[in-house]
Amino acid sequence: MKRNPDNRDDNVARIQESIDGTMKNMREASSTIRATSSDKTRDELIAKNERREEALDGFRSEIKDEAEHLRNKKS
Repeated sequence: MKRNPDNRDDNVARIQESIDGTMKNMREASSTIRATSSDKTRDELIAKNERREEALDGFRSEIKDEAEHLRNKKS
């Protein structure tokens, strides 16, 4: 099977979509945290949001790497 060439031109847009979705999920979880009376649910959602925050840091780092790649590609 023939592999597709590595096309990184749309990576920044795809990563940004992931950031937007993650932030939306964090907002929804925060609303649920405030509304729930279940300690278990609250603790689970707090833990998820902490992992999401770590993921956001990774996404931001990836965007910087991709932007650098695109700048070097144009040079």
